Amino acid sequence: MKRASLLFARLSLMMFMQYMLFAIWWVPFAAYLANINITGARNAMLLSTMAIGCLASPFFGMLADRYFKANRILLVINLLNGMLLLIAGRLTDNNLLLVVLIFSMLLYMPTWALTNAITMTHIPSEKFPRIRVFGSIGWVAAGVFSLISVKLLNTGFDGTNIPFYYAGAASLIAGLLNLSLPETAPAGKGTKGNFADAFGLRTLRFLSDKNFAAFIILSFLSVMPFSMYWSYCSEFLLDRGFEFITVTMNTGQVAEMLIMLSIPFMLSKFGLRKTMILGLLAMVVRYAAFYLGVKFDASMTYFLGILVHGFIIGYFYTAGQIYVDKKMPPELKAQGQGFIFLVTWGAGLLISNFIARQIIDYYTEINESVKVYDWTSIWGITTIISAILMIAFVIFFRNTRE
Repeated sequence: MKRASLLFARLSLMMFMQYMLFAIWWVPFAAYLANINITGARNAMLLSTMAIGCLASPFFGMLADRYFKANRILLVINLLNGMLLLIAGRLTDNNLLLVVLIFSMLLYMPTWALTNAITMTHIPSEKFPRIRVFGSIGWVAAGVFSLISVKLLNTGFDGTNIPFYYAGAASLIAGLLNLSLPETAPAGKGTKGNFADAFGLRTLRFLSDKNFAAFIILSFLSVMPFSMYWSYCSEFLLDRGFEFITVTMNTGQVAEMLIMLSIPFMLSKFGLRKTMILGLLAMVVRYAAFYLGVKFDASMTYFLGILVHGFIIGYFYTAGQIYVDKKMPPELKAQGQGFIFLVTWGAGLLISNFIARQIIDYYTEINESVKVYDWTSIWGITTIISAILMIAFVIFFRNTRE
């Protein structure tokens, strides 16, 4: 019993640090880019460094499945990423910032799949949300750094380069804490990897299953509306006059903590399909709330759109990761997690960021050097897209064997 509790604590701390160190700088990043006047394609490119980073997820998954212990890979990645983030905080050249953040994210983003694989190696996948919830707690805790800077140190935070320094230090600490993780040996050790493994392409054979194919395609498409919040909501809140953007957006992660804990109950009570449909319904509610809030000048509805974040992440994306874990054989579990991250947070987010940026720019005018956004049209379009995706999922995903 004591040993199980210690394992739970070590895995929980891993999740806490891994998500906190990213949220510290990513949540206010769009506001930072707006403050230093980076717009258009360059803006979308910088916000897509996260998506580019996900392209490396299957490669690191292959390393964890075939060659190296996943916990050791995670340790090295966090130490290298910490150094890159500290460098990013000192850069004033936008081109160098882009290069450094691309390398940083190529190292960092695979850690989401790696932490999932490490956790589900040591505990049943049905109990995974109990560990994953600490990632949400870490995300919320990232907001503390904003309060420390503004209230205690009397310095700026949102819209500045300071978050990079906090995040870099947190990543170095996370790397050192990874020394306490349980040894996670490669399940496919002795099997040679190849090009297909490096990109997670062995999982493509599962696309012959129509349900799995529908899940992958609709997960990819779902990132289009999701990215409008994920990458650009801080820009929206900055335009609407919000001061503590990081803290405001992190209220969504507070709700996410409760949602994560409810996932095992939801899966056993309603099944995977209905749970994931609820996640997509929450996405429709989010953008409808933003649309109505702008249209009727009711800023309180923005908080509804933020608070449903946990339903979307938990009931759709996390439930989807559990689905993938159950579909993959042991020697492909890390690659399977890497592949779904490649599809959603990689290729999906990369393409979606540029589409979302085009929509925002199309409905933005420059009036006497001041940006005037037509958020009513922006959120209206995003609401319609979300509704269409939810309906498509109801029609095409028929997971009858759970």
